[in-house]
Amino acid sequence: MELSNPTLTQNMVAAEFDLRQAEANITDLNVTLQGTTFDKQAVAAQVNSDYNDAKLAADRDQQLARLGLIPELDVKLSQNKVKQLEFRNQLEEKRLGIMHQSVDAQLAAQRVKIDQFKAAYALKKQQVEQLRVRAGVAGMLQQLGNNTPGAPPLESGQNVLAGSILAKIAQQDRLKAQVRITETEAKDIALGQPASIDTRNGIIPGKVIRMDPAAVNGTVLVDVALLGRLPAGARPDLSVDGTIDIERLNDVVFVGRPTSGQPNSTITLFRYDPNGKTARRVTVKLGRASVNAIEVVGGLQVGDKVILSDMSAQDSHDRIRLN
Repeated sequence: MELSNPTLTQNMVAAEFDLRQAEANITDLNVTLQGTTFDKQAVAAQVNSDYNDAKLAADRDQQLARLGLIPELDVKLSQNKVKQLEFRNQLEEKRLGIMHQSVDAQLAAQRVKIDQFKAAYALKKQQVEQLRVRAGVAGMLQQLGNNTPGAPPLESGQNVLAGSILAKIAQQDRLKAQVRITETEAKDIALGQPASIDTRNGIIPGKVIRMDPAAVNGTVLVDVALLGRLPAGARPDLSVDGTIDIERLNDVVFVGRPTSGQPNSTITLFRYDPNGKTARRVTVKLGRASVNAIEVVGGLQVGDKVILSDMSAQDSHDRIRLN
Protein backbone atom coordinates (compact mmCIF):
# COMPACT_ATOMS: atom_id res chain seq x y z
CA MET A 1 0.00 0.00 0.00
CA GLU A 2 1.43 3.37 -0.99
CA LEU A 3 0.45 6.64 0.68
CA SER A 4 0.89 10.09 -0.82
CA ASN A 5 2.76 13.15 0.49
CA PRO A 6 3.90 15.54 -2.26
CA THR A 7 5.86 17.69 0.19
CA LEU A 8 8.05 14.77 1.31
CA THR A 9 8.66 13.75 -2.30
CA GLN A 10 9.68 17.29 -3.26
CA ASN A 11 11.98 17.50 -0.22
CA MET A 12 13.66 14.23 -1.20
CA VAL A 13 14.23 15.46 -4.77
CA ALA A 14 15.67 18.75 -3.48
CA ALA A 15 17.95 16.91 -1.04
CA GLU A 16 19.19 14.64 -3.83
CA PHE A 17 19.90 17.68 -6.03
CA ASP A 18 21.88 19.35 -3.22
CA LEU A 19 23.89 16.17 -2.75
CA ARG A 20 24.73 15.84 -6.44
CA GLN A 21 25.65 19.55 -6.58
CA ALA A 22 27.96 19.21 -3.57
CA GLU A 23 29.65 16.17 -5.12
CA ALA A 24 30.20 18.12 -8.36
CA ASN A 25 31.56 21.10 -6.38
CA ILE A 26 34.15 18.99 -4.58
CA THR A 27 35.29 17.56 -7.91
CA ASP A 28 35.74 21.07 -9.35
CA LEU A 29 37.41 22.26 -6.16
CA ASN A 30 39.83 19.33 -6.22
CA VAL A 31 40.83 20.11 -9.82
CA THR A 32 41.29 23.82 -9.03
CA LEU A 33 43.35 23.12 -5.93
CA GLN A 34 45.53 20.62 -7.77
CA GLY A 35 46.21 23.23 -10.49
CA THR A 36 47.10 25.86 -7.89
CA THR A 37 49.35 23.36 -6.09
CA PHE A 38 51.18 22.51 -9.31
CA ASP A 39 51.76 26.25 -9.96
CA LYS A 40 53.18 26.71 -6.47
CA GLN A 41 55.37 23.65 -6.88
CA ALA A 42 56.71 25.00 -10.21
CA VAL A 43 57.54 28.37 -8.63
CA ALA A 44 59.23 26.67 -5.66
CA ALA A 45 61.22 24.42 -8.02
CA GLN A 46 62.38 27.41 -10.08
CA VAL A 47 63.47 29.33 -6.97
CA ASN A 48 65.30 26.29 -5.67
CA SER A 49 67.08 25.92 -9.03
CA ASP A 50 68.08 29.61 -9.03
CA TYR A 51 69.36 29.25 -5.49
CA ASN A 52 71.54 26.27 -6.38
CA ASP A 53 72.88 28.08 -9.46
CA ALA A 54 73.71 31.13 -7.33
CA LYS A 55 75.65 28.99 -4.85
CA LEU A 56 77.67 27.46 -7.67
CA ALA A 57 78.37 30.92 -9.13
CA ALA A 58 79.44 32.24 -5.73
CA ASP A 59 81.86 29.34 -5.27
CA ARG A 60 83.24 29.95 -8.72
CA ASP A 61 83.74 33.71 -8.13
CA GLN A 62 85.43 33.04 -4.80
CA GLN A 63 87.97 30.73 -6.44
CA LEU A 64 88.62 33.21 -9.26
CA ALA A 65 89.11 36.02 -6.75
CA ARG A 66 91.75 33.97 -4.96
CA LEU A 67 93.61 33.73 -8.26
CA GLY A 68 93.24 37.47 -8.75
CA LEU A 69 91.21 37.07 -11.91
CA ILE A 70 88.11 39.00 -10.73
CA PRO A 71 87.67 41.80 -8.22
CA GLU A 72 86.51 41.13 -4.64
CA LEU A 73 83.35 43.16 -5.30
CA ASP A 74 82.04 40.50 -7.72
CA VAL A 75 82.45 37.90 -4.99
CA LYS A 76 80.39 39.98 -2.55
CA LEU A 77 77.67 40.48 -5.16
CA SER A 78 77.51 36.72 -5.81
CA GLN A 79 77.30 35.95 -2.08
CA ASN A 80 74.55 38.56 -1.59
CA LYS A 81 72.52 36.98 -4.40
CA VAL A 82 72.90 33.59 -2.71
CA LYS A 83 71.49 34.97 0.55
CA GLN A 84 68.52 36.52 -1.24
CA LEU A 85 67.69 33.32 -3.11
CA GLU A 86 68.19 31.25 0.05
CA PHE A 87 65.62 33.38 1.87
CA ARG A 88 63.22 33.21 -1.07
CA ASN A 89 63.69 29.44 -1.35
CA GLN A 90 62.80 28.98 2.34
CA LEU A 91 59.76 31.24 1.88
CA GLU A 92 58.49 29.24 -1.12
CA GLU A 93 58.93 25.97 0.81
CA LYS A 94 56.78 27.36 3.65
CA ARG A 95 54.17 28.58 1.18
CA LEU A 96 54.09 25.14 -0.43
CA GLY A 97 53.59 23.48 2.97
CA ILE A 98 50.79 25.90 3.86
CA MET A 99 49.24 25.23 0.47
CA HIS A 100 49.06 21.49 1.17
CA GLN A 101 47.39 22.15 4.53
CA SER A 102 44.94 24.57 2.89
CA VAL A 103 44.04 21.99 0.23
CA ASP A 104 43.38 19.33 2.87
CA ALA A 105 41.27 21.74 4.96
CA GLN A 106 39.14 22.91 2.01
CA LEU A 107 38.53 19.33 0.80
CA ALA A 108 37.68 18.21 4.36
CA ALA A 109 35.16 21.05 4.73
CA GLN A 110 33.53 20.12 1.43
CA ARG A 111 33.39 16.44 2.47
CA VAL A 112 31.60 17.47 5.68
CA LYS A 113 29.01 19.29 3.57
CA ILE A 114 28.61 16.19 1.41
CA ASP A 115 28.10 14.03 4.51
CA GLN A 116 25.43 16.47 5.72
CA PHE A 117 23.67 16.37 2.35
CA LYS A 118 23.90 12.55 2.33
CA ALA A 119 22.30 12.39 5.79
CA ALA A 120 19.53 14.80 4.76
CA TYR A 121 18.89 12.85 1.55
CA ALA A 122 18.85 9.52 3.40
CA LEU A 123 16.33 10.93 5.91
CA LYS A 124 14.03 12.26 3.19
CA LYS A 125 14.33 9.02 1.25
CA GLN A 126 13.46 7.01 4.35
CA GLN A 127 10.41 9.19 4.98
CA VAL A 128 9.25 8.64 1.40
CA GLU A 129 9.90 4.88 1.70
CA GLN A 130 7.80 4.82 4.87
CA LEU A 131 4.85 5.96 2.80
CA ARG A 132 4.94 2.47 1.29
CA VAL A 133 3.26 0.47 4.04
CA ARG A 134 4.21 -3.19 4.21
CA ALA A 135 2.99 -5.80 6.65
CA GLY A 136 5.63 -6.93 9.12
CA VAL A 137 4.59 -10.57 8.77
CA ALA A 138 3.13 -12.80 6.09
CA GLY A 139 -0.51 -13.62 6.64
CA MET A 140 -4.10 -13.11 5.61
CA LEU A 141 -5.58 -9.63 5.18
CA GLN A 142 -8.35 -9.25 7.74
CA GLN A 143 -9.17 -5.58 7.50
CA LEU A 144 -8.38 -2.75 5.10
CA GLY A 145 -8.84 0.71 6.53
CA ASN A 146 -10.94 1.71 9.51
CA ASN A 147 -14.09 -0.34 10.04
CA THR A 148 -15.76 2.49 11.96
CA PRO A 149 -19.28 3.08 10.62
CA GLY A 150 -19.29 6.02 8.23
CA ALA A 151 -15.52 5.94 7.64
CA PRO A 152 -14.59 6.27 3.94
CA PRO A 153 -12.97 3.26 2.24
CA LEU A 154 -9.19 3.26 2.02
CA GLU A 155 -7.78 3.97 -1.43
CA SER A 156 -4.31 3.95 -2.95
CA GLY A 157 -2.59 7.34 -2.64
CA GLN A 158 -4.99 8.55 0.06
CA ASN A 159 -3.75 10.92 2.79
CA VAL A 160 -4.30 9.57 6.30
CA LEU A 161 -3.66 10.85 9.81
CA ALA A 162 -0.78 9.48 11.88
CA GLY A 163 -1.90 6.51 13.96
CA SER A 164 -4.77 5.56 11.66
CA ILE A 165 -5.48 1.86 11.13
CA LEU A 166 -4.52 0.99 7.56
CA ALA A 167 -4.86 -2.77 7.62
CA LYS A 168 -4.84 -5.83 9.85
CA ILE A 169 -2.90 -8.98 8.99
CA ALA A 170 -3.38 -12.31 10.75
CA GLN A 171 -1.19 -15.41 10.65
CA GLN A 172 -3.61 -18.30 10.49
CA ASP A 173 -1.10 -20.82 11.81
CA ARG A 174 0.15 -18.68 14.73
CA LEU A 175 -2.95 -17.77 16.69
CA LYS A 176 -3.22 -17.10 20.39
CA ALA A 177 -6.18 -16.93 22.74
CA GLN A 178 -7.10 -13.93 24.88
CA VAL A 179 -9.08 -14.67 28.02
CA ARG A 180 -10.61 -12.06 30.29
CA ILE A 181 -10.31 -12.89 33.99
CA THR A 182 -12.07 -10.95 36.73
CA GLU A 183 -9.65 -8.76 38.65
CA THR A 184 -10.45 -10.57 41.91
CA GLU A 185 -9.32 -13.89 40.43
CA ALA A 186 -6.42 -12.54 38.36
CA LYS A 187 -4.18 -12.47 41.46
CA ASP A 188 -3.80 -16.24 41.17
CA ILE A 189 -2.75 -16.21 37.50
CA ALA A 190 0.96 -16.78 36.79
CA LEU A 191 3.05 -17.16 33.66
CA GLY A 192 3.39 -20.74 32.45
CA GLN A 193 0.17 -22.03 34.01
CA PRO A 194 -1.56 -24.64 31.83
CA ALA A 195 -4.82 -23.73 30.17
CA SER A 196 -7.40 -25.18 27.80
CA ILE A 197 -9.23 -23.22 25.13
CA ASP A 198 -12.67 -24.33 23.93
CA THR A 199 -13.32 -23.22 20.34
CA ARG A 200 -16.72 -24.97 20.36
CA ASN A 201 -15.23 -27.19 17.70
CA GLY A 202 -12.52 -28.72 19.84
CA ILE A 203 -10.41 -28.02 22.92
CA ILE A 204 -6.81 -26.86 22.50
CA PRO A 205 -4.21 -27.05 25.29
CA GLY A 206 -2.18 -23.94 26.01
CA LYS A 207 -0.22 -21.99 28.60
CA VAL A 208 -0.28 -18.45 29.98
CA ILE A 209 2.33 -16.24 28.27
CA ARG A 210 1.28 -12.70 29.20
CA MET A 211 -0.98 -10.71 31.51
CA ASP A 212 -2.02 -7.08 31.11
CA PRO A 213 -0.59 -4.95 33.94
CA ALA A 214 -3.86 -3.05 34.38
CA ALA A 215 -7.49 -4.05 34.74
CA VAL A 216 -10.10 -2.70 32.33
CA ASN A 217 -13.77 -2.70 33.26
CA GLY A 218 -13.11 -5.08 36.12
CA THR A 219 -11.24 -7.69 34.06
CA VAL A 220 -7.62 -8.50 33.24
CA LEU A 221 -6.67 -9.65 29.74
CA VAL A 222 -4.57 -12.84 29.72
CA ASP A 223 -2.79 -14.16 26.61
CA VAL A 224 -2.65 -17.93 26.18
CA ALA A 225 -0.29 -19.64 23.71
CA LEU A 226 -1.95 -22.51 21.85
CA LEU A 227 0.13 -25.68 22.08
CA GLY A 228 -2.06 -28.16 20.24
CA ARG A 229 -3.15 -28.51 16.64
CA LEU A 230 -5.77 -25.99 15.65
CA PRO A 231 -9.17 -27.55 14.93
CA ALA A 232 -11.05 -26.94 11.72
CA GLY A 233 -12.73 -23.55 11.70
CA ALA A 234 -10.16 -21.84 13.94
CA ARG A 235 -9.68 -18.27 12.77
CA PRO A 236 -8.76 -14.83 14.15
CA ASP A 237 -11.32 -13.04 16.35
CA LEU A 238 -13.16 -16.29 17.03
CA SER A 239 -15.10 -16.26 20.31
CA VAL A 240 -13.71 -18.92 22.67
CA ASP A 241 -13.96 -20.00 26.28
CA GLY A 242 -10.81 -20.55 28.30
CA THR A 243 -9.95 -22.36 31.50
CA ILE A 244 -6.67 -21.77 33.34
CA ASP A 245 -5.47 -24.41 35.82
CA ILE A 246 -4.28 -22.43 38.83
CA GLU A 247 -3.81 -25.51 41.00
CA ARG A 248 -4.94 -29.11 40.80
CA LEU A 249 -6.21 -30.74 44.00
CA ASN A 250 -6.80 -34.47 44.44
CA ASP A 251 -9.31 -36.19 46.78
CA VAL A 252 -11.13 -32.99 47.71
CA VAL A 253 -14.68 -32.52 48.96
CA PHE A 254 -16.26 -29.68 47.00
CA VAL A 255 -19.56 -28.10 46.05
CA GLY A 256 -20.66 -25.59 43.50
CA ARG A 257 -19.81 -22.02 44.40
CA PRO A 258 -22.62 -20.49 46.47
CA THR A 259 -23.67 -16.93 45.77
CA SER A 260 -22.11 -15.64 49.00
CA GLY A 261 -19.15 -17.98 49.32
CA GLN A 262 -15.62 -16.62 49.15
CA PRO A 263 -12.42 -18.69 49.31
CA ASN A 264 -11.06 -19.44 52.79
CA SER A 265 -14.17 -18.20 54.58
CA THR A 266 -16.88 -19.60 56.83
CA ILE A 267 -20.52 -19.35 55.80
CA THR A 268 -23.85 -21.01 56.58
CA LEU A 269 -25.78 -23.12 54.08
CA PHE A 270 -29.05 -24.98 54.21
CA ARG A 271 -28.38 -28.73 54.04
CA TYR A 272 -31.14 -31.09 52.95
CA ASP A 273 -32.45 -33.41 55.64
CA PRO A 274 -32.64 -37.13 54.83
CA ASN A 275 -36.40 -36.87 54.20
CA GLY A 276 -35.73 -34.38 51.37
CA LYS A 277 -38.59 -32.13 52.50
CA THR A 278 -36.76 -29.90 54.95
CA ALA A 279 -33.35 -28.26 55.15
CA ARG A 280 -31.32 -27.24 58.18
CA ARG A 281 -28.76 -24.42 58.45
CA VAL A 282 -25.19 -25.65 58.97
CA THR A 283 -21.87 -23.87 59.28
CA VAL A 284 -19.51 -24.67 56.40
CA LYS A 285 -15.82 -23.81 56.24
CA LEU A 286 -14.61 -23.18 52.69
CA GLY A 287 -11.12 -23.46 51.22
CA ARG A 288 -9.72 -22.85 47.78
CA ALA A 289 -12.02 -22.09 44.88
CA SER A 290 -12.21 -22.38 41.11
CA VAL A 291 -14.62 -20.68 38.75
CA ASN A 292 -17.55 -23.01 39.40
CA ALA A 293 -16.59 -25.04 42.47
CA ILE A 294 -15.18 -24.45 45.93
CA GLU A 295 -13.42 -26.72 48.41
CA VAL A 296 -15.26 -27.80 51.57
CA VAL A 297 -12.87 -27.95 54.52
CA GLY A 298 -15.48 -28.73 57.16
CA GLY A 299 -19.21 -28.84 57.89
CA LEU A 300 -20.32 -31.14 55.07
CA GLN A 301 -19.83 -34.77 54.17
CA VAL A 302 -19.60 -36.49 50.82
CA GLY A 303 -23.12 -36.92 49.46
CA ASP A 304 -24.69 -34.01 51.36
CA LYS A 305 -27.04 -31.80 49.34
CA VAL A 306 -27.13 -28.06 50.02
CA ILE A 307 -28.91 -25.00 48.67
CA LEU A 308 -26.45 -22.74 46.82
CA SER A 309 -28.86 -19.95 45.85
CA ASP A 310 -29.30 -16.74 47.83
CA MET A 311 -31.16 -17.54 51.08
CA SER A 312 -30.66 -14.19 52.82
CA ALA A 313 -34.42 -13.86 53.15
CA GLN A 314 -34.31 -16.83 55.57
CA ASP A 315 -31.59 -15.45 57.84
CA SER A 316 -33.94 -15.54 60.81
CA HIS A 317 -34.67 -19.27 60.40
CA ASP A 318 -32.41 -22.26 61.07
CA ARG A 319 -34.75 -24.75 59.45
CA ILE A 320 -37.01 -24.43 56.43
CA ARG A 321 -39.62 -26.59 54.74
CA LEU A 322 -39.27 -27.26 51.02
CA ASN A 323 -42.35 -27.40 48.82
